[in-house]
Amino acid sequence: MIKIICLGKIKEKYLEDLVNDYSKRITKYHKIEIIELKDENDLSKEAKNIVKYIDSKDYVISLDINGKSFKSEDFAYFLNQTFINYSNIVFIIGSSFGLDESIKKRSNLLLSFSSMTFPHGLFRGILLEQIYRAFKINNNESYHK
Repeated sequence: MIKIICLGKIKEKYLEDLVNDYSKRITKYHKIEIIELKDENDLSKEAKNIVKYIDSKDYVISLDINGKSFKSEDFAYFLNQTFINYSNIVFIIGSSFGLDESIKKRSNLLLSFSSMTFPHGLFRGILLEQIYRAFKINNNESYHK
């Protein structure tokens, strides 16, 4: 299963539509769950809420501006290889304050899509699109280019 833990709610309908569209597309390939948590002004409080949704056997990827970056093809390969050893991959998108150090330390990987800052709702859509693209690449289906 793919779990995406997000801090904060999407307020714009067009971004909700984007997220729903790619979530639905992904279900053709894999089970996915999006967990929306309340963003707090306290990172340690957010961390306590996040860890409730992480199992000790999960592969955890936290989105972080200073993390590793991939080309789409490499990301696809990485996801494919990770699912060989783990049944669950958890992506964590922090609040505008970032993520608590305890979450970063629990993560198997810190992942960056860019050194730019994106609105959280838009980034959620970007993450889902890249996951969908990865499944298309791994299944040799047209879409990628």
